[in-house]
Amino acid sequence: MYNFIVPKQIKKAKNQKLRSSIAYGISIFIAVCFAGIVSFKLYLSTLPPINNLEQFRPNIITKFYSSDGEIIKTFTAYTFKKVELDEIPDSLIQAIIATEDKNFYHHDGYDLLGLARSIVANIMAGHVVQGASTITQQLSRILFLSNEKTFNRKIKEFVIAARIEKTISKDKILEMYLNNVYLGSGAYGVEGAAQIYFNKHINELSLGEIALIAGLPQAPSVYSPFNDIKKAQQRRNQVLKRMYKMRYITKEQYKAAKHEKIVLSSLPQLYTFNKAPYFCDYVMNELEKLGFDETDISQGGYKVVTTLDYKTQMAANEAVTRNMNSWGLKGDKQQAAVFTFNTQNGKILAYVGGKDYTKSQYDRVTQSVRPPGSSFKPFVYAAAIEKGLTPNDMIQDLPVKIGNWAPRNYGNKYRGEIPLYTALMVSSNVCAARLIEYVGIRPVIQLVRVMGISTPLEYDYTIALGSNGVKLFEMTRAYGVFSNGGYKVEPYAVESIETSRGKVIYTAPKAKSTKVLDIETAATMTAMMKTVIQSGTGVAANIGKPSAVKTGTTDDSKDATFFGYTPDIVTGVWVGNDDNSKMGNLTGGTVPALIWKDVMRVATEPYGAKDFTDYPPVALKPFRMKGSPMFISPDAAQKTFDKETAEENKNQDSEVSNAINEEVIQPVTPIVKPRTNNKVKNEINNAVAPKVEVKPVKIETPKADDSAKLAPIPMAKPF
Repeated sequence: MYNFIVPKQIKKAKNQKLRSSIAYGISIFIAVCFAGIVSFKLYLSTLPPINNLEQFRPNIITKFYSSDGEIIKTFTAYTFKKVELDEIPDSLIQAIIATEDKNFYHHDGYDLLGLARSIVANIMAGHVVQGASTITQQLSRILFLSNEKTFNRKIKEFVIAARIEKTISKDKILEMYLNNVYLGSGAYGVEGAAQIYFNKHINELSLGEIALIAGLPQAPSVYSPFNDIKKAQQRRNQVLKRMYKMRYITKEQYKAAKHEKIVLSSLPQLYTFNKAPYFCDYVMNELEKLGFDETDISQGGYKVVTTLDYKTQMAANEAVTRNMNSWGLKGDKQQAAVFTFNTQNGKILAYVGGKDYTKSQYDRVTQSVRPPGSSFKPFVYAAAIEKGLTPNDMIQDLPVKIGNWAPRNYGNKYRGEIPLYTALMVSSNVCAARLIEYVGIRPVIQLVRVMGISTPLEYDYTIALGSNGVKLFEMTRAYGVFSNGGYKVEPYAVESIETSRGKVIYTAPKAKSTKVLDIETAATMTAMMKTVIQSGTGVAANIGKPSAVKTGTTDDSKDATFFGYTPDIVTGVWVGNDDNSKMGNLTGGTVPALIWKDVMRVATEPYGAKDFTDYPPVALKPFRMKGSPMFISPDAAQKTFDKETAEENKNQDSEVSNAINEEVIQPVTPIVKPRTNNKVKNEINNAVAPKVEVKPVKIETPKADDSAKLAPIPMAKPF
């Protein structure tokens, strides 16, 4: 017999099962809700209390330290005079609301519609064009939180903002915000900003000045008129446009304020309590790359330990001031820059972006693009060495024509057939030209790219003489490759970051290092550039320690440079006029060399007289140019230099050139059997200048009419 289950029984079983499932689901839901409520309560308990809000003062003491423990910058308010809301002009309040939170008086601390609107606007623009935080949220962040870009921080910001709205009035929230918001350049609060930017009280500000201040909270350093007057003006006009659209101002007021000239105060002394201002700006940029922003850093109470060596920085500051003044270079447009870092670990030790930060915040280390002159020649020689030439290979120091280009030696001085290392020591222009034609433009550009020069370079033979603008930062980084055996090391500034509670939240990783040059090439170039400071154009910079250098001076002395290194430290120096005008008789072997000497004496103290012992030996054959003694010592060269300087500074270019360049170079290492490459020597000389007849005994220089036919262009000087 078969048992059959009737349909009624089946339906009853299904209903029972459904009721059991529903009951189980409700139980789970209640449990989850209870757990969620408990978790949220626990989460709320971790939030900071918001009692006594009106008496609260944020922790705004962030300090930058040098590597040896000296405080180099402190972020404190220039002024923190509290102002009541009724003391603040209505137009300033309206400008802030129009810019930061137009629905301020209509939300409960957060603006969901505004958040959605900003998300859409940012997606449409492809980048952040609108913020999403209300004024209350910003206040909660200023008082209680950091600017870390995390979901957790955003939730806390929402919750605290809602609490603040329930605790104090809208007017009080606005008043606290206007007294505590960071507005750049050391200014906290609108009264501080009015004083630091315009040397006025807030009730004395014009509409244009009010709009400028109101535009600062979004990005204080970016829109600071001290840093970029153009961006500040554009941001001001955006604020004015929003005020006009919200009918806070009339069309006439909008037009008048939009065309209002920005007249800034001189930078207050308190703001410049900063022992390395250009370096600290670089640190701020590095911190921003790490995810911090200026407001977070300035108000976060952090301890930022940098790589800066305090003694070296002070020496650099003093060296620039003293040497520039002693040479009469006291004008605001007459500027200098210094960059020093450790080539083994990448630590930036000294950084001077100009003579006086209070007068110019323009950073000539990383922002200025100026021709390096003959300081670029070592890269051409390095490319030639990489191709197989040796420092003892002979090259013709005679007039040459490459296409329509007819480079000339400084003073039309030619020496006949000389070794490559001698050509570099005396900074022969025609030899550098012959080398780049032999090597090719592309290999030279490729080499400097991997060595750290990223500034665009013209595909032209004239780059051999440093005709193309390059940043001091990049040139110094590239010279560092010669110093450490062929490795490009990325300089860095931030060593570690601690919170106000002592928690280390960042420690710098090991500097990025990339092998880009054979150690044999680095050793050869070092041996060649040692002669420059021992017996060549760089003798004025001799620090009594093993070092390799190169001088550079552009046509008409518009730019003078000096780059040099020891086994551990490299320093680059630039001197010139900001307006690219002539500097008179200034050369790389004068003021830049003296600045370099003062800086390197201090920077190299921890390393003693360390030599390039890890390098393979490089032998330089003794060579005597016609009419010269066999060797000249560094001391003798220095005496000659000093004698000519004492006679007449303005004639130093030619006289030092004549006195030093005619002398013979002393080998810098014990002589061993050098490589010989007569085939290569003949190839370069014949390939570069097949029509030039070598007559070492009697050297003919081009006549005036011949020079015109060769269409010479301005060239770098040898210094």
